[in-house]
Amino acid sequence: MAEKEYTNLKEFFPFYLREHSHPVNRLLHFIGTTLALGQLVAAALFLQPWFVLGALLSGYAFAWVGHFFIEKNRPATFTYPLLSFVSDWVMWFYILTGQIGRKLEEAKKAA
Repeated sequence: MAEKEYTNLKEFFPFYLREHSHPVNRLLHFIGTTLALGQLVAAALFLQPWFVLGALLSGYAFAWVGHFFIEKNRPATFTYPLLSFVSDWVMWFYILTGQIGRKLEEAKKAA
């Protein structure tokens, strides 16, 4: 059976969350995204574009370790780069605000 094609964030995000079901994978994503955010702020404050490269590297390195070694799945960013990028920030917000458990349950029900 072919993988569903996603065209918007509303239908993609439940799939994205199911691909991040392991808490260690989500933690790695949260760490990588937080480091990336810090580096983007540093890039703006110090007018140093090299921090942007650091943000990309830390964000994706932590995420891909989580997928390849913990979750053992293929990162959705390879197929849906923009939707995955946005979803990572949405997931980061839900982790930060303690809403991730409820969102994961909703994603499981949507499957």
